[in-house]
Amino acid sequence: MNLENIREEAAAETSPGALHQRVHSAGGASKQSRNVVAFKFGGSSLLGADPMLHAAGLVRAATRASNVAVVVSAMKGVTDHLLSIARALADGRLAQARREAELVLDLHLDVLRDLQLSEENDLRVRRELQLLGRDLLHEVPARGSVAAGAELFDRLASFGERFSARLFAAALEKSRIPAVPVTSSDFVLTCDTFRDAQPHLEQTKQRGRDVLLPLLEAGVVPVVTGFIGATPDGRITTLGRNSSDFSGAIIAHVVDADELVIWTDVDGIFTANPNESPEARLLHELSYDEAHALAASGAKVLHAKVLPLAAETEMVVWVRNTFNPQARGTRIGSPRVQEHPATAPMGKSQHGGAA
Repeated sequence: MNLENIREEAAAETSPGALHQRVHSAGGASKQSRNVVAFKFGGSSLLGADPMLHAAGLVRAATRASNVAVVVSAMKGVTDHLLSIARALADGRLAQARREAELVLDLHLDVLRDLQLSEENDLRVRRELQLLGRDLLHEVPARGSVAAGAELFDRLASFGERFSARLFAAALEKSRIPAVPVTSSDFVLTCDTFRDAQPHLEQTKQRGRDVLLPLLEAGVVPVVTGFIGATPDGRITTLGRNSSDFSGAIIAHVVDADELVIWTDVDGIFTANPNESPEARLLHELSYDEAHALAASGAKVLHAKVLPLAAETEMVVWVRNTFNPQARGTRIGSPRVQEHPATAPMGKSQHGGAA
């Protein structure tokens, strides 16, 4: 696929300066008095059009009671593909790197086709994906050599979430939920330790509120890229592998969310790996300290950096199964006072039309 002749007119469609215009075209209405819930979806929850539409149904159910901000990972396997492009560039295998870059773009265009959007929306999202694909291919020269350092690895790795956010926003719009994709590097400020950048939380919160609060107040769901940030001079960084949960906590912190729901492919946090130990028990309630100890000891369900940030603001964190939303999941937080409707187990009547 030749992307060199794609027109530039759509380049600013998802920039912060264009978000307010997208709010009005999305049909958002002011819902300032409602509380805020942050949803984070992992890569397995977004692997294809049907899972995306199912996840969109979970968001739709939550919007009945709350304003919702969404944080997305790359589709499962995509970050590995992008890092293999970086390794191929480092080894001078330019043709292979270019083939893999084209495959990454084609994978997302296939999902777009399967979403079966209206002609107008399909054209708009296709143009956005193709512009991203053009930028990806610009990282892969046809000849010559590439300085394949950590900075290049982060730039390449960021494309997975950027593709995913555009597709999931489209899935929400198809489900009649006003939504816009938001690139977190526009406001998540980090140090310049590429591949393991640390966020500057207070500056990030100040910048992020300018971007996200007008959307939430208008009843529009911001679909924010997890995993990525930027240095003060605008260079793309990542927060480290498997850090999208941490990104979810950061975005929840930015918007003062009452709760963060981490949607994954298991029913919650277990005492051991349920695939390996028949004695594994699902833990329904955990304190911040208990959950942090589990994460620090190697439990794969939750990133260790989520809990200190959640505890600081007393934000409740849920770990729930995207594919089994009737299950209660694991609640992490202070002793319960009242469960919020947005995170109560969802019956089929609330999400049955989404899959």
